[in-house]
Amino acid sequence: MSDALAVHRSFYEAIEAGDVDLLRALWIDRPDTTCAHPGTAPVVGTATIVRSWTMLMAATDYLQFFLTDVQVAYLADGAVAVVSCTENILSGQGLESAENFAGGRVTSTSILVHGGGTWRFHSRHASPVIEFVSDDEEQ
Repeated sequence: MSDALAVHRSFYEAIEAGDVDLLRALWIDRPDTTCAHPGTAPVVGTATIVRSWTMLMAATDYLQFFLTDVQVAYLADGAVAVVSCTENILSGQGLESAENFAGGRVTSTSILVHGGGTWRFHSRHASPVIEFVSDDEEQ
C-alpha cells in the first residue's frame, strides 16, 4: 500500500514544479475536501483548494520541500491513509541573491482516500513548527 506515499510525494513535486494539472489530479473532486495552510482557516472544496495552491505557487519564485518524520497509517480496511510528516521548506523570491531565501518547518497531516484505483487527497492540515530559543541558547 505504499502507493499512498507515492501520491503524497507527488503532491510536493507538483507544488515544486508549479504543476497545477497534477495538483488538481491528486485531489478527490468533492465539495467537502479541506486544506488548512499554516496559520490560516481551512479552505473548503477542491476547486478552491487548487486555486489557493495556484496563488501560492504564482507568488513564490522557488519552493522546495524536504520531508522528514514521514509516517503512514492505513484505516478503514486500507481505504484511507493518514500521512503525517515534517516539511522542511526552502523558498525564495528574486533569486539573484542567496539572501532572498528563507526556510521554515511545518508539520502536516494529510488524509488520502482510495477509490477508482488510485489514492487522492481528501484533507490536509499544516501548522508551523515554532522553535523557542532559551536565554541560555542565545548566549
